[in-house]
Amino acid sequence: MILDGQRPDSIAAAATALRGGALLGLPTETVYGLAADAASDAAVAQIFAAKGRPSDHPLIVHVADASGIARFARDVPAFAQALVDAFWPGPLTLILPRRPGVATAATGGQDSVGLRCPAHPVAQAVLRAAASGDAALPGEPVWGVAAPSANRFGRVSPTTARHVAEEFGDALLVLDGGPCEVGIESTIIDCTRGRPVLLRPGAITRAQVAAACGIDPLSKEELPDHTPRASGTLEAHYAPAARVRLMDARALQAGLDVLGADAAHLAVYARAALRTRSARVVMRRMPDDAAAAAQQLFAALRGFDDAGVKLIWIETPPGSTDWEGVRDRLQRAAAAG
Repeated sequence: MILDGQRPDSIAAAATALRGGALLGLPTETVYGLAADAASDAAVAQIFAAKGRPSDHPLIVHVADASGIARFARDVPAFAQALVDAFWPGPLTLILPRRPGVATAATGGQDSVGLRCPAHPVAQAVLRAAASGDAALPGEPVWGVAAPSANRFGRVSPTTARHVAEEFGDALLVLDGGPCEVGIESTIIDCTRGRPVLLRPGAITRAQVAAACGIDPLSKEELPDHTPRASGTLEAHYAPAARVRLMDARALQAGLDVLGADAAHLAVYARAALRTRSARVVMRRMPDDAAAAAQQLFAALRGFDDAGVKLIWIETPPGSTDWEGVRDRLQRAAAAG
C-alpha cells in the first residue's frame, strides 16, 4: 500500500508500523529503503527474509541526526566527526566501532556499524516521529532504522515508490516521497582504520571527503583485507534482469552496424549520438552530467527491463572522479551477467 509521504497521518502510520516491528518502504534522497527498527533483531530478520539477503551481510542504520551516533557507535574519530559536520544530513555512510549489544542483527554480527543521517524530508519526519515520546503512537520508540535498498537482493535499487511496490506487492506499507534526488546509494567511508577508507563511491566524491576531513581516503583495494563488510560492495550487484555490457562509443556503434536492421531485444544507453537501422532497438541518451546520470540510472535500467530487452549496451562512463559512483554501479551490474 502506497501512502502520500506529505500527509501527517501517513507519517504517523509509518512511525507506528516501525514501532510495532513491521517493515516500511522509506524514501531517502539516495534510493528507497526497506526499513525496520534497527534495535529489534526480529524486525531486522524480516528485512533479510524479504530481500533474500544473507543475514551476515550488514545493513546501514539511519538516524535522525548526529545525536543518534552515540546510541549505536562507541567511538568517533576526529576525521569522522569532520565528515558528519560537513555532510550530515546527506548521502554519506560512516562505518564506526559498534557499541556492544546494539543492532547485532543489523550489522551481521560485526563489531562495526554503518550509520547515515538521510536528508529526505519524509525520512526525517518518520525517524523523528518513530523516536518521539508521543503517547498517541503505540509501541516502543525507534532510535534508528536499518534500511537497505527496497529491492530483492542483488537487483536494481528503487528510486520511486512504484518501484518498491513492484518488488514487494501491496502488503508492504510504502511512503511516496517522489523520485529520489540522488538516485544511487550513499558513499560509504570506513572510519575504523585510523584514516578514511572509501568502501563504496557515491554522490559525495573522494575529493570532497578529503577536503572536509583533511585526509585523502584510501581505496579498499589498498587494504590487506576488505573487512569490515559493508552494504553494496559485492562484485556483482545492482543488476537488471537483462544482461549489461559496458563499451566505449566506437564499439557500441560498430556493434549496431554489425547487427543492422536485424537487431532486436537490445537497449542502448549512451552519451554519444549513435545510429541504428533497427526500429526494435530501444535507444536512450545518458546525461552528460554525472549527477543527472546518477539520478536517472536505476530508473533507466528498470525501464529497459520493462521494455522486455534481453541485453543492455551501455557507454562506459568517463574516468573522472565525479563519475565514480555511476561507474561503480554499472561495473557491478555488468559483473552480474
